[in-house]
Amino acid sequence: MNDHSPQQTDAMLETAHPLFADAPSSVEFKKLRKRLVRQAREAIESFNMLERAQTGRGERPRWLIGLSGGKDSYGLLAVLIDLKWRGLLDVDLIACNLDQGQPNFPKHVLPDYLSRIGVTHRIEYQDTYSIVTDKVPEGATYCALCSRLRRGNLYRIAREEGCDALVLGHHREDILETFFMNLFHGGRLAAMPPKLVNDEGETLVLRPLAFAAEADLAAFARHMEFPIIPCDLCGSQDGLQRNAMKAMLEDIERRMPGRKDTMIRALANVRPSHLLDGRIFDFSHLAPSRPE
Repeated sequence: MNDHSPQQTDAMLETAHPLFADAPSSVEFKKLRKRLVRQAREAIESFNMLERAQTGRGERPRWLIGLSGGKDSYGLLAVLIDLKWRGLLDVDLIACNLDQGQPNFPKHVLPDYLSRIGVTHRIEYQDTYSIVTDKVPEGATYCALCSRLRRGNLYRIAREEGCDALVLGHHREDILETFFMNLFHGGRLAAMPPKLVNDEGETLVLRPLAFAAEADLAAFARHMEFPIIPCDLCGSQDGLQRNAMKAMLEDIERRMPGRKDTMIRALANVRPSHLLDGRIFDFSHLAPSRPE
């Protein structure tokens, strides 16, 4: 990413990509937009999200943005376009929606919107809905299988489009909820990394909104009046483990404001010697130093 002083960045935030042509001019919105841009830039720089692409083909990186039609992926698209427009992100962007064959899915919404704002895009139809509803027992949650099928198709599309990375709209709460799901139900300390290579070792996965708050993305979506498409599959189910984690985190935040930010910082401040995993810290050879 290019280097700009805070003053230059502030000046740039007074201009906008055509996507923002009808955005509010209120101070509240400008602060919100600036915060999301700053947090995305921090994540991209902190986790060297451009490093692999820059040392690969020697060409400008190409990112495939997974666009579901929800508030988070719309926010991701807008923030990356904003960074690119200002010369802060030297990548080519292509938005991709995977139409999974869900009933009543409004097929026209995303291509119409992306064409109107001038974003290169690809709409792919794959009926994973029928597979999920056939394979998952009645009463069980669809999320795991649905996500796995969707991700596999996005990996394929990223390869077909010659993209260096698949970029997803997961935010701070997604990472914290995943951490606590693994802690409570998986018996392991693991979250949702902001940068990883998929199991096949072929595709880089990036999450530039890792530091962004879900509430900010929801407010951003309202201000921008994104054409939100609700999920009629997993979004229609109650009692998901993730919902329980979300409710727990919201309760903690109400009781002790600022704890979510503290927790996300904690995930970047790990002390292996103060945990119990002998695979990452050599307890067997730990001993006090003895005077000569």
